[in-house]
Amino acid sequence: MTYIARKFNLPTLTGLSEKQIKVHLALYEGYVKHVNLIMEQIQKLKESGVEPYVVAELRRRLAFEFDGMRMHEYYFAQFEGGKGGDSQSALAEAAVEKYGSGKNFIAHIKEVALTRGIGWVVVYYDPVAVTLHTSFVADHELGQLAGLPILLALDLWEHAYMVDYVPADKKSYVDAFFANLNWSVVEKRFDEAKKISAA
Repeated sequence: MTYIARKFNLPTLTGLSEKQIKVHLALYEGYVKHVNLIMEQIQKLKESGVEPYVVAELRRRLAFEFDGMRMHEYYFAQFEGGKGGDSQSALAEAAVEKYGSGKNFIAHIKEVALTRGIGWVVVYYDPVAVTLHTSFVADHELGQLAGLPILLALDLWEHAYMVDYVPADKKSYVDAFFANLNWSVVEKRFDEAKKISAA
C-alpha cells in the first residue's frame, strides 16, 4: 500500500495567504512521504531478521506520521467548495441541543482553540452518548478520543499560521479559519457518522 498526497481544490482564502497554504500543504506532503518510507523500512527490516524492538520503534513513529497525514486531510478538505452550511442541518440541531445555539457552539470551539500550546482542536461525534465533543489534542498521535468520528479539525501547530500570524495573533488565525470553513463538509461528516452508528 502506497499513500498518495491528496490534491485539494482550495478557493482563495480570507486571512490565509497563498504562501501560508503552500507551506502548509508541503508539510502535509511530508507526512505522506514519511508514512510510505516508514512502511517500506518496516517491511525491509522484518525481512532482514532485525531485532523486533527496531521495528517496534518505527511502528511508534508511523502513528505520528500517519495521524499527521490524516488530520491534515480533514483540515484542508474543510476549505474546499467555498463557504457553505445549513442552519437547519442535523449537525446544527445537535449543536443547539448541546450548546444552546450555533453561535455558542462556535464560541466553544474558539475557546478551546485558545488553549495555550500547540496541537489540534477536534470536534467529534459520540454515537454511544449521542452527543458532540470538542477536545484539545496536543499531539495528533496521542490523546484522540478513541473510536469517535472526526467532524472538524482545526490545526493549531504554528506551521498552520506562522507565515501570516505571530503566535500572539493565534486568535486572528482561528477567526480566519472560521471565515473560510465550509460547514457543509462538516455537516456531511456528521451525517455519515450518524448513518454508520445506526447500521
